Formats: sequence, C-alpha cells, structure tokens
Amino acid sequence: MLSQYLYISTAPTLPREDVDAILATSARNNPARGITGLLLFNGRNFLQLLEGDEGEVSELMQTISADPRHSGVSVIDRRSITARACPTWAMKRVMIAESIETRRDMLERDLPEGLDPEVRKMIVNFAVLN
Repeated sequence: MLSQYLYISTAPTLPREDVDAILATSARNNPARGITGLLLFNGRNFLQLLEGDEGEVSELMQTISADPRHSGVSVIDRRSITARACPTWAMKRVMIAESIETRRDMLERDLPEGLDPEVRKMIVNFAVLN
C-alpha cells in the first residue's frame, strides 16, 4: 500500500550546507527504499512530502522525528495513495523564490502535476508565509 506524508518542522539555525547534505543523503538512500518526494526549506522551516510503501515511509518518519537538526516535526497530512505524485524524484528540493509575490507562480510551475489539489494548496500556503 502506498502512503503519502506531508510534514513540517522547525530548523531556524540550520546552515545551507546541512540542507544540501540532507538532500544528498535522501537522493542516495531513498531509491533503495522506494521513497520519493519533495522538500521545501524557507530558511526556518521544512515542509517535506514523502511517498512510498507505508512501512518504509513510517520508518523514515521515525528517523526524521529523531533528527536533532530540527524540532517540532508535525505531520499535517497522511493518506493512502494509488499513484505517486513525484515518481521520479528521489527527493527534489523545490526552491522558494525570494520574492513572496513570485513564489506562488514559481511553485505552480515546479510542483508535480499529479499532486492532490488539497496537498498542493497546503504546500503553496506554506511557501507564501514569511
């Protein structure tokens, strides 16, 4: 059974190099686990979408929750899915434009088309905060 998790967390002092390291680790480890998804970081908070086998994603969420580089891990959406929204993304960093005015347009262009409209709205709403 495929599952999709969307969570947020706080990492106000995390340097860019650590974010890059997280992405590199994800790109290296996720394919073997059958996990795909995307990651947004606004300089203070993460929003990550994970999708894959329920057991694998649940196990990864436990690892993520225990990671000391961030705190306040909160799952804001969890659902069973019939198809992946990000089938080719081991873990894609979706960049957030500096200008709040251009964030929505940039995300609409970069987010996968297969995302559930409700999940898409949560991601866009996160990105336009600041």
